[in-house]
Amino acid sequence: MNKRLYDLVIVGGGPAGLAAAHSAKLNGAKNILVIERDRELGGILQQCIHNGFGLHRFHQELTGPGYAQRYIKLVQEHPEVEVLLDTMVLEVKQNKTVLAVNPELGVFEVQAKAVIFTMGCRERTRGAIRIPGKRPAGVFTAGAAQRMVNMEGYIPGKKIVILGSGDIGLIMARRLTLEGADVQAVLEIMPYSNGLTRNIVQCLDDYEIPLHLAHTIVAIHGQDRVTGVTCARVDANMKPIAGTEFDIECDCVLLSVGLIPENELSEEVGVSLDTKTNGPVVDQRRQTSLTGFFAAGNVVHVHDLVDFVSEEGEIAGKYAALYAQGKLPENYRTINILAENAIRTVVPQKIVLDHASIDPVRLFMRVGKPEEKLLVEVVGAQGKVLATKRLPIAKPGEMIVLEIPIDKFADAGEFVVVTTRQAVKA
Repeated sequence: MNKRLYDLVIVGGGPAGLAAAHSAKLNGAKNILVIERDRELGGILQQCIHNGFGLHRFHQELTGPGYAQRYIKLVQEHPEVEVLLDTMVLEVKQNKTVLAVNPELGVFEVQAKAVIFTMGCRERTRGAIRIPGKRPAGVFTAGAAQRMVNMEGYIPGKKIVILGSGDIGLIMARRLTLEGADVQAVLEIMPYSNGLTRNIVQCLDDYEIPLHLAHTIVAIHGQDRVTGVTCARVDANMKPIAGTEFDIECDCVLLSVGLIPENELSEEVGVSLDTKTNGPVVDQRRQTSLTGFFAAGNVVHVHDLVDFVSEEGEIAGKYAALYAQGKLPENYRTINILAENAIRTVVPQKIVLDHASIDPVRLFMRVGKPEEKLLVEVVGAQGKVLATKRLPIAKPGEMIVLEIPIDKFADAGEFVVVTTRQAVKA
């Protein structure tokens, strides 16, 4: 069994992991190991052949593989960054020993001075939402179907019904239409879509694909293969309303019903998780509750734009590199960030103060339901308003970002509250 010592081990070679590796190298980490379970770097970006990536990071509209290749090249410029593909991490211990396996090395251990978790997220399945009915072939998650179409060259069906209006489902509605399939409808259990507005317009409206809000599938029909679904309107508690059922003929059902951060490794090693985001509790440096363990990207909270994933990876990479070199400034105070009113989640959940850091803090927030004319306020314990942001419209699917100078937190007390009220003007 081999065992090597690295300044930094990054678990996951998607956009957050690549950005973290590049940033860590720029900030002095000498030897870095990126462990990726897939056969290539880039993560989910490799199957996202549509455009719309990179407007914030590169000021260009790129495809997913195009965006990934930009960061792959940046990482490849640093020969000190080692990459292991087709490698599965089995366990991470609190002493920062990483146990992994791949076909070439078998089971092996490496020792790290710091660890960054960038494992991303996975899709919820039929079993997770308990759709009644038989179990015929033809039921896929939207991401699995995307990989089939864009990377394997298969069409999952000819008549498609999509449950859930997340961005992957919306994009697959357009993608399958372009491949000649007939997308019968998109059903969304909430009274609003969870996708980006641009995707609703460009993927549904432009192709006249109907979107049924406050509807769900109550039965999937078919013995060997899907033959259709029964749908129904739901009430305010998301329960099907009797008498509203209708059938749609189809041979394929795609599920786009939410993403779950992959935190089995984080949980096993003892990292504290946020019950709302399902990701680690982190400070503005993206350090978790365990010293020397950092996290970034969709493993922390599911982002709407990959550009923000990369930004978070760069933050984690920088501070993990400083930690590995013994240069991370010592904290003298920790401030908890609380969310209330329309704000459902906020990351980071903690701010740490030291005598050296000058980087501003960027808060990433989501609302629980659509809101109009919203005023977001960040308020210190003594009622002092640290920052505000007016929003004509706020949607759960779209991230709210608010940047605050670090010195604003100096007199904030033990906690600050991110809250909302109706804006007089928007």
